[in-house]
Amino acid sequence: MHSDTITTLLAVVAAVITSGASAAPSPLRFHYIYPRNFTTAVDSSPPSSPPRRDGRPTLELLHRDAVSGTTYPSKRHAVLALAARDGAREDYLQQRLSPTYQPTLTTQVGSEVVSGISEGSGEYFARVGVGSPPTEQYLVVDSGSDVIWVQCRPCTQCYAQADPLFDPAASTSFAAVPCGSGVCRSLPGGSPGCGAGEPCRYEVSYGDGSYTEGVLAMETLTFGDSTPVQEVAIGCGHRNRGLFIGAAGLLGLGWGPMSLVGQLGGAAGGAFSYCLASRGADAGAGSLVFGRSDAMPVGAVWVPLLRNAQAPSFYYVGLTGLGVGGERLPLQSTLFDLGEDGGGGVVMDTGTAVTRLPPDAYAALRDAFTEAVGAGLPRAPAVSLFDTCYDLSGYASVRVPTVALYFGADDGTALTLPARNLLVAMDDHGVYCLAFAASASGLSILGNIQQQGIQITVDSAAGYVGFGPTTC
Repeated sequence: MHSDTITTLLAVVAAVITSGASAAPSPLRFHYIYPRNFTTAVDSSPPSSPPRRDGRPTLELLHRDAVSGTTYPSKRHAVLALAARDGAREDYLQQRLSPTYQPTLTTQVGSEVVSGISEGSGEYFARVGVGSPPTEQYLVVDSGSDVIWVQCRPCTQCYAQADPLFDPAASTSFAAVPCGSGVCRSLPGGSPGCGAGEPCRYEVSYGDGSYTEGVLAMETLTFGDSTPVQEVAIGCGHRNRGLFIGAAGLLGLGWGPMSLVGQLGGAAGGAFSYCLASRGADAGAGSLVFGRSDAMPVGAVWVPLLRNAQAPSFYYVGLTGLGVGGERLPLQSTLFDLGEDGGGGVVMDTGTAVTRLPPDAYAALRDAFTEAVGAGLPRAPAVSLFDTCYDLSGYASVRVPTVALYFGADDGTALTLPARNLLVAMDDHGVYCLAFAASASGLSILGNIQQQGIQITVDSAAGYVGFGPTTC
């Protein structure tokens, strides 16, 4: 008989980060998970409101389930909806990050196609005050986009959003950007149809056919109780189409000059730190903090960022291998390389949930995981893209192997993922599936399920990303 006592997750919610140096402790080989209490973290949930960071811009990050108010008949229906969104997002990234990618211009030369938001594929939202006085708006947070924009009055064509439309006439800090200005010239692809003496126009189209068009303006943004940030270039969209699940627009965190990170410049030191909230409508808030001082934790494992010249807004990392149960898998050393033509590589993406790996890498990971689990755990049928599933309904606790990401040569630097970032609950009855999938090409995507609960720091100015040293 298995114990009915539900024990805590003190051991499994911690991200264990080890170094390949000879003095490092032996790698962790197994986790214990508790199926009946799997989504509850003990002493690791972030506070309901992020603490103030000495006036530095600070935001709550909310998962879409906590914002959209969408209800599903069952958890299985919610998982299937996530898988559909995730498939659309992966399809877009495969197209956008392909060496053969060619932008599809919607109207005029100068339009930009950036990271796609398919129906509901915005996975994390932030509450931002726009204008003076600030009008609170929910914005999709996208690490692969540069342009910041909101829907604006008067609106020739707008989709439904949760908050009232932003009215630039009611903001004392709104100032249209003129054509020919340096800010206008910084738009990716330039300003379409921009003439002397006219306001700078912008267009952004997305992979699912959604788009936003309007004028570029300088505006004040307010992040919680932080000091307002003035003179931020944002798009004021008067013609917009798309299914953005209630968001008023998008907050771009990409590596380009027009993203919020690029515009904050010296004020943030080119660095930001985030912790992604867990899945579920009852999940607590994550956090997003801009600023080098607060965003540079001592003791973090730092990994070089790689830049794809064909897609410079995206953050790539130099993954070199995978480990299961404390043992590095025998994979080709070039499997995760970013090619000179922009193909392959490992991109970090907050909009993708499930980590995608090249087929050979995924097969090796899956086979090693199932072998380490052994034949004792009953298997369950595959669910959508999840092909490695178990029925844990009869268990109070289960031992599963660790999964580690390796960076650098040999054993290099390793990030051992928290146990809760390995499996996804398929229903309320104890069926769990491995939260990884095969990629449709050589591109790998580090998804948000594997990032959740880990303090992640992106220092775009220095070209590094840090993991840890603590959970959040």
